[in-house]
Amino acid sequence: MSTPDTPLPPPRPGITARGLSVAGPDGIAFGPLDLRLPAGGLHVLHGPSGSGRTSLLLTLAGRFKPVAGELDVLGAHEARAIRGISTVAGFRDIDVLDDAVRVRDVLNEQIAWDTQWFRRAPKVDAQSYDRLCGPVFGPRPLPPLDRYISDLAELDRMLLRIALAAFFSPQLLVVDDLEQVRSLPEQAELIDRLIELGQVATVVASAINPLPAAPGLQVHHLPALGSSTTAEEV
Repeated sequence: MSTPDTPLPPPRPGITARGLSVAGPDGIAFGPLDLRLPAGGLHVLHGPSGSGRTSLLLTLAGRFKPVAGELDVLGAHEARAIRGISTVAGFRDIDVLDDAVRVRDVLNEQIAWDTQWFRRAPKVDAQSYDRLCGPVFGPRPLPPLDRYISDLAELDRMLLRIALAAFFSPQLLVVDDLEQVRSLPEQAELIDRLIELGQVATVVASAINPLPAAPGLQVHHLPALGSSTTAEEV
């Protein structure tokens, strides 16, 4: 129990960017940009096409190196250190699932990657499936292990990608383009699941269009490419 003389614990470090810029093959991808996100919860970076949302997410996850500015991600500053505490989901050419394999195959591959080379990797069963994916799917039924990826609903496919990303209990989970789930009711369900995950990690995602409102959803508007300004929270 705290008393008036008991010092409060220091706040958890969040994500802070100052004058951050990243360049791609075609020039500046975004910035200079100032951004401040508190630790924990779900933060959605909202901006029009061409505002550099995906590049910014990959920078926050330590996958892109800034050409200018300062970045502090949950106390980490260098890209290598940031990669060690973060994971990504929903990115084209990074974590796309093969339509021709089954859910079981995807999970067995993930388990094999997490198993030391001198040990036999266990095969996924109903119990381990629920342990690995249940926290992400929540009340939504898990798709059958023998179902092909091509037969999954958009929401189930996205939740599976997020579950694979959350496999290593990252401090930061970065999810690109929530509108890959096109159904508005399923978007709302996806947001609810990410808000729940934001209770144990910091979750940062992106979107172009307005998303269904939800308690706990924090939206930050990104400036247009070439503007030197601060992302605004709404």
